[in-house]
Amino acid sequence: MNRISLTQYLVEQQRERGRIPGQLRMLIEVVARACKRIAVSVNKGPLGDVIGTAHTENVQGEVQKKLDIISNEVLIQANEWGGHLAAMASEEMDSIHVVPNRYPQGEYLLLYDPLDGSSNIDVNVSIGTIFSVLRKVGHQRGIGEDDFLQPGRFQAAAGYCVYGPQSQLVLTVGDGVAVFTLDRELGSWMLTEQNLQIPADTKEFAVNMSNHRHWAPPVKRYIDECLAGSTGPRGKDFNMRWVGSMVADVHRILCRGGVFMYPWDAREPDKPGKLRLMYEANPMAFLVEQAGGAATNGRQRLMDLMPGKLHERVAVVLGSKNEVERITQYHQEAPAAEAGPAAR
Repeated sequence: MNRISLTQYLVEQQRERGRIPGQLRMLIEVVARACKRIAVSVNKGPLGDVIGTAHTENVQGEVQKKLDIISNEVLIQANEWGGHLAAMASEEMDSIHVVPNRYPQGEYLLLYDPLDGSSNIDVNVSIGTIFSVLRKVGHQRGIGEDDFLQPGRFQAAAGYCVYGPQSQLVLTVGDGVAVFTLDRELGSWMLTEQNLQIPADTKEFAVNMSNHRHWAPPVKRYIDECLAGSTGPRGKDFNMRWVGSMVADVHRILCRGGVFMYPWDAREPDKPGKLRLMYEANPMAFLVEQAGGAATNGRQRLMDLMPGKLHERVAVVLGSKNEVERITQYHQEAPAAEAGPAAR
């Protein structure tokens, strides 16, 4: 069977469909090559001395794993010299990384979570890399954090790599969702699925049930209805799935449906959520919407939110369209005082 490589797919998107310009094509290819390097490090595990913590913290105060730092450096080194980027921003860096003056500056901005789900590294559970691409606004040489503060609907491309039994790259350039699997013998990303579609209805939800007591009433309402099963108001039995790696949980939903939730939590009432809007929520929302699903913060479409800062957090509800709309409706029906900060 003759399979299409990532390069061929992107060239066809550029030439035949006019979806992407040359700089964006090159940027995606460079990110994909960097993900191959990260996949190699992940697969080596303890053989490569990459397991365990680095005894440092990132800007969010989270303890960094060795692979967090390695993955971040791989993405910086791969992307800063190619001429397609103006700057990068990472969940692991305090501020943006501007392309050094010794290299040509491109017209795109790259945001990424270099290793999502890194708490799973030591137990050999699927983890991944999430990325989002924005266009640089204006043509001036200078660039600052404000240039990154764009709603998710302005993304030029988004995707993730999941490092599991197979390493897979899931990508959208605004023309559906395509899946590429890493052929380790060839060293190439090969197209294995196109036009992913998330079923509108589902019997699965993904959420950390241990936080149930801390959720807002609309979230409790939805989950309690699911738990009531076939004898409850939904009239059907639900299954729960939770990996603790957003990439792994969203990948499952893209492949077979479901709803993923990381809602507001009363333990930190002033924070609208835990996940990062620009590194995690927006790129996943772009992919999910391109696959026919929906993504909100409980009340509003995620990709319509205007970020106020680089590391902004947000509540996330995404996946099968009818379930996301139901959860969103429950939030909209609730008094503002019961629906968390997103309602205010």
